[in-house]
Amino acid sequence: MLRHNITFLALVLTSALDLSQSRLMITGSINSDGVAAAASRPRAVSSTVTCEPMYGFMPCATSIWGQLFLFVVYQYLLYFGDYYISAGSELLFKILGPGVFGASAFHLLGSLPQAALVLATGVYGSKEYAQEQVVGGVGILAGSTVFLLTLVWATCLIVGKFDISGSSTSSKVQQRKLLKLTGTGVTTDVETSYTARIMLLSMTPFIVAQLPQIFGSKSGGHIVMLISLIITVLLLFMYCFYQVFQPWIQNRRLEYLISQYVERNLLQNLLTPDGEPQLTKIIHLFRKMDRNNDKFITARELHGLILGLRFEEVGVDEDDLLEKILEEFDTSGDAHIDENEFVRGISKWLSETKQSRDRQARSRCSINQSHSSKETDEEQHLLEDHKGKNAKATKRVNQTSISTFIKAASFILFGTFIITILAAPIIDTVQNFSTAVNIPSFFIFFVVVPIGVTYREAVSTIASIRKRTQLSASLTFSEIYSAVFMNNLVGLAMFLGIVYLRGLVWDFSAEMLIVLVVCLVMGFYTSFNTTFPLWTSLIAYLLYPLSIVLLYVLTYFFGWK
Repeated sequence: MLRHNITFLALVLTSALDLSQSRLMITGSINSDGVAAAASRPRAVSSTVTCEPMYGFMPCATSIWGQLFLFVVYQYLLYFGDYYISAGSELLFKILGPGVFGASAFHLLGSLPQAALVLATGVYGSKEYAQEQVVGGVGILAGSTVFLLTLVWATCLIVGKFDISGSSTSSKVQQRKLLKLTGTGVTTDVETSYTARIMLLSMTPFIVAQLPQIFGSKSGGHIVMLISLIITVLLLFMYCFYQVFQPWIQNRRLEYLISQYVERNLLQNLLTPDGEPQLTKIIHLFRKMDRNNDKFITARELHGLILGLRFEEVGVDEDDLLEKILEEFDTSGDAHIDENEFVRGISKWLSETKQSRDRQARSRCSINQSHSSKETDEEQHLLEDHKGKNAKATKRVNQTSISTFIKAASFILFGTFIITILAAPIIDTVQNFSTAVNIPSFFIFFVVVPIGVTYREAVSTIASIRKRTQLSASLTFSEIYSAVFMNNLVGLAMFLGIVYLRGLVWDFSAEMLIVLVVCLVMGFYTSFNTTFPLWTSLIAYLLYPLSIVLLYVLTYFFGWK
């Protein structure tokens, strides 16, 4: 996969670099680092001028179609960089586990793409150039937050909807209810509401940063920026330390990983073609795991199931998983799992994966068959070969931890490098393209670019709620709120640091207000509700175009910057 992606990346860059050959050149002042000052660039005219490649090697274009092609290429490369940051984050989570540092690092790295874009847009060129470029960065930051809380949240509600009326009726009536806006929706647990309230705390530095605009004061702006920056950093540290005393945040992350990967591994082989548990196979698996034939499975024997499920590949610590499985399966509380408890526990897992598996069967039947056949052989091999070899397996994992860490760090650095190196060029391309086609550049920064940056996260989030259960809805919405929290604080910390250290003018009140409005509306609603009827998805969907209209009105009619 890595080799194919790098090959495709090389082809894309080769094609894009061809655009910079024999190019029309824009005359204007050039900074010491080779970056053309955007403020001094004239608009494209019919005279023969060439554009200056950024950094001296990045492609550039003057025609509309050339700029559009570059924008599409840059969007793909942003997704490419986000992919490697995500892959590295999962590998790092595998090493650290779902403890305090593992969970904190995973959430911090999840917000790295947006933060890298914001940071990179304000560090290049002169102060005037940075002032112009950072507008795009803050637009991407605001657009990513709004995108997650509106379009992604609403889509998850539709995809994960189930009957919430609580009435017992016939199947036909239940099917008709699925078409109603009030009888279907999702319900979440109280911990999800707590996560939404934590998300609301991220609005504190946004409110502080808006104080000069609220009171119409132009003095003391830099002091306010410094105060807001300090609050942002403190909130980040408090969030990390909060998990020490309230580990339920880490546990939800563990549950989320389990819910995502269980149905892709061993459990799908214990389902009949109709999606029902195969009791004979479950009992056979129990007896195979019961090595001493005492009709019970101990924690040590349960280790074979974890190896068969291959949870170590997704970063789930074996000790934490053993404790969780024992807690869920051992209903008698005797620290042993008998045959009936094992069948009930596995059947519960299977029932939670049944609906999502049925929905995917038609579109991916052939793929699933080949994948299932391959995994069946691999997992049975694991269950047999690892029998009695737990110590050897643990030693092998320890020996590979260093190489895994190096691989994770390489992925993260590579993805960060891609996003950082592309930040200034993509903003420059967007500004030139928007001028050429006469559309507001904020529309592209606020709408199009954030989709490319958050696409992978959005698809993964939507896919995780397809089980249509309260648990899957709770875990999915918690992930959205946590992602918004980290995106707001990490991105804002980078942004405020740039504004303060480089002495830039605060011209970003419109974007900050949009984030405030959307986060406060969705945050307060989700903080005090655990039931969300289907019709609420319409409100979330409407918030997205309304936020675009509000941003346009504030910018072009009220003169907000």
